Amino acid sequence: MPTLADRFERVRARIAAAAHDSGRNVENVALVAVSKTRDADEVAALHRLGQHAFGESYLQEALVKLDALADLDLEWHFIGPLQANKTRGIAERFAWVHSVDRLKVARRLSAQRPATLPPLNVCLQVNISGEASKAGAMPTEVVALATEIAALPGLRLRGLMAIPAPASDAGSARRPFRALRELADALRRSGLPVDTLSMGMSDDLEAAILEGATHVRVGTALFGPRPPRDVLPGTRTSQ
Repeated sequence: MPTLADRFERVRARIAAAAHDSGRNVENVALVAVSKTRDADEVAALHRLGQHAFGESYLQEALVKLDALADLDLEWHFIGPLQANKTRGIAERFAWVHSVDRLKVARRLSAQRPATLPPLNVCLQVNISGEASKAGAMPTEVVALATEIAALPGLRLRGLMAIPAPASDAGSARRPFRALRELADALRRSGLPVDTLSMGMSDDLEAAILEGATHVRVGTALFGPRPPRDVLPGTRTSQ
């Protein structure tokens, strides 16, 4: 059975190979370790191997880990669905939010970001495949919505995020990532200095990097299959 160290090295090797194939510097592709449903000990173990950024999707569960690991130099990314009544804890405790998908939530995050902290880094989530079951702004809405979000004082709009529909082959996998990159190009042409494409997960990180991903969000390939959420402290509360 591969160890956590084995899986970590394999993921880093995959990222490095994809960066090489795309003619990019691997240092320009950040790994966000998706630690949702993982306990604090697993996060600490991966941090000891050199991982810095961790992604969480459930606020109640995440706060347990943030408190338990407060003495470590970790960068916390919120990557899950945003509920308006959960924004304060996210605004106060996270460095990044990848899943902003509507102006109401962005305004709440901006207003609730403590003045003692730097602006909250945010990505606008795009429903790039047009799936009814997925959150995210429609591609046609992106430029107008991003312009409004970029004007909010407590936030720093960094770029775009997407979770495309599963693809059957490498060529199909690249198409939605290419579309997201083209949307980011449109934002830059409109005057927004975005620098982030958060796209690619365990099964498709290579395709995402080939199309310009700056952040890949990887969970299963690092930690193995996920345990049920209710085995972790603080996760029985409804999200």
